[in-house]
Amino acid sequence: MQIYIAKNSGFCKGVKNAVETAKKICGKGVYILGELIHNENVIKQIEETGTTTAYSVSQIPNGSKVIVRSHGIEKQVYSELESKGCEIIDCTCPFVKRTQKIIAERSANGFSVIIVGEKEHPEVLGLLGWCNGKGIVTDGNKLDYTALTEKKVCIVAQTTFSNEKFAYFLKKFDKSHFKTVEVFDTICYTTKERQSETANLSKICDCMLVLGSEKSSNTRKLFSICKQHCNNVFMMSNVCESEIKKLVSFKKLGIVSGASTPSEQGMEVFFSMEKHTEAEVVEVTTPVVEEAAVATAETMEEAVAKMDEKQTKFRKGQKITATISSATDEGLAVYISNTKKEILLPKEEIDCESYDKAVYAAKVGEEISVKIIGLNPVQLSEKAIAKDLEDEKLVAEISDGSKEFSVTVDGFNKGGLIAHYAGFEVFVPSSQIRIGFVKDLEKYVGKTLRVKAEKVESGRRKQIVASQRVILEAEKAARDAERAAKEEEFFSAISVNDDVKGTVVRFASFGAFVDVGGIDCLAHISDLSWTGCNSPADVLEIGGEYVFRVLKCDKESKKVSLGYKQLQPRPWDLVAGKYMVGDVVTGKVVRIVPFGAFVELEKGIDGLVHVSQISHEWLENPTSALKIGEEVETKIIAIDHEKEKITLSIKAMTPAPEAPAKPKKEENAENAEKPARKPRKAKSEENDGEIREWKEDNNSGISIAELLANSNK
Repeated sequence: MQIYIAKNSGFCKGVKNAVETAKKICGKGVYILGELIHNENVIKQIEETGTTTAYSVSQIPNGSKVIVRSHGIEKQVYSELESKGCEIIDCTCPFVKRTQKIIAERSANGFSVIIVGEKEHPEVLGLLGWCNGKGIVTDGNKLDYTALTEKKVCIVAQTTFSNEKFAYFLKKFDKSHFKTVEVFDTICYTTKERQSETANLSKICDCMLVLGSEKSSNTRKLFSICKQHCNNVFMMSNVCESEIKKLVSFKKLGIVSGASTPSEQGMEVFFSMEKHTEAEVVEVTTPVVEEAAVATAETMEEAVAKMDEKQTKFRKGQKITATISSATDEGLAVYISNTKKEILLPKEEIDCESYDKAVYAAKVGEEISVKIIGLNPVQLSEKAIAKDLEDEKLVAEISDGSKEFSVTVDGFNKGGLIAHYAGFEVFVPSSQIRIGFVKDLEKYVGKTLRVKAEKVESGRRKQIVASQRVILEAEKAARDAERAAKEEEFFSAISVNDDVKGTVVRFASFGAFVDVGGIDCLAHISDLSWTGCNSPADVLEIGGEYVFRVLKCDKESKKVSLGYKQLQPRPWDLVAGKYMVGDVVTGKVVRIVPFGAFVELEKGIDGLVHVSQISHEWLENPTSALKIGEEVETKIIAIDHEKEKITLSIKAMTPAPEAPAKPKKEENAENAEKPARKPRKAKSEENDGEIREWKEDNNSGISIAELLANSNK
């Protein structure tokens, strides 16, 4: 008897991780939420260590360690476990996590979700918990379109669902009911390979044995596939001698196993078969057999020969097994089945720290795995195999979209940017580069992007569709939330007239922006100095820390106005201790008006020299004696602190001239000749230091424009 054991046998990666994790941390106080896998023997081994299988959160004590199996759980269950203080060890399969993420995002964006799978399967029940109530399940045959209330629909599949049935469902799906239809092929790639291998193997064997539990969805699917191509199909959860005896009459036995079945069970069947008949294991290559070969081959030997002939037609990237023939200084000479000559594996391509010919000479006859990295002539590499394994690990880590990775942009096309990561081509659609529209893609070439995987195609194309936008949006949301919390705390604690410390962060023409506890506030230029300033830089420095007073606080618009001058002494507050009546002071003429001149003693302190105090002689206009900008020495003759006014005198600084004496007769004669003069009506002059009305006077010697310009100095 010839026994063909499928290459893709034993635990899938998700199940293997869950089983290894459970065995590593097993013991009392550890709980598994639901059956870890559909394998009674494995479950029994783990439970014997004290680990408990719980079927609901209520059965798990507070503070326990809880293993989430590879099937995954509902979103709400995570919250329930966290509320009980449980330590969650999440062993959800990465492919299931990816499906959960797709469902959660699409349902949040108004999509109805169709899950193609088995209604009662634990994975499907878990997926429904990520739909926000917008999901329905179909087995791929019937679909209630009336249950889909949204105009947008998203279609996913149970990761272990039949690839053939999913394709059939998509083919007959009526898109006319919806405005938008998004389809995600979420069937695990190992499931596809296992199903494909099972179909091919069942075509060349006269008996098929499916190892696994009837509870296992993927095991039942393998059984169904075998029935399509083979008349004699058996299912066995454990090796049973009585069942083994039923198989000895067949010439070619194919053995496949579900994802929850240890690979050792296949060999266990073989050893049991040896007790009853002569049996040999035939190595199964990939693909197991080509349909053309099966159809034309008269014997099994002819079919295998044809497969071998095809095998010699190497392709770049193909992984093959080679036998070491000899070790030379250049590397290893290896032999590949059905080839006419040896091929050199250069020492630079051998997976070792340093090549030692003597060490490898002792390994002549051993088999190694190599990858074809070039053709004509054939070039081999063992390092490439190790690199592929590392790449697979890297891609597996980012495939569910939860982990960020970096890529350097190599080029672009009409739709987006192109980069590479771990042997995969990375495509970033233009809509996923940043938040907002990107017009010029070329400027991104050579730049590094931080991205997350949206979709991973592990087939021959090896492509990752990635997004940087999801990272930027998440970071923006986090910043916005942090800022909102800061603003809430800030505005609940601040009020008008509070004095606060702030750091000047930037200037504008209209004022300075100040960071107060992480919140931007504005100090208007008019509130920086009592004497005025042309620029905020005249008063403040970038990076300087100052105390400000809160002038306005609008909690709705999140705006705060600050004042700096309000905490500084006003110029007039210092006059009382600095100036006294009788003091001689020097100042600069800054304004001239018909009734006098204003003299600036210091910034913000002006004094008025009335026209009568400019000179001992009568002046028609102050401009005849003074000029703007001229420095003059004056005496303080009055200070009004209440009105904030200082009266100055220039003529007090010079002695009065002596008037010439006139003879009495002449004076009497003059008086006799002239009629008595009426008393002159006093001129109306504004001598209070303020201009309340102004009319242009050509005789004044100064224009309105000049007056206004000088008044701003």
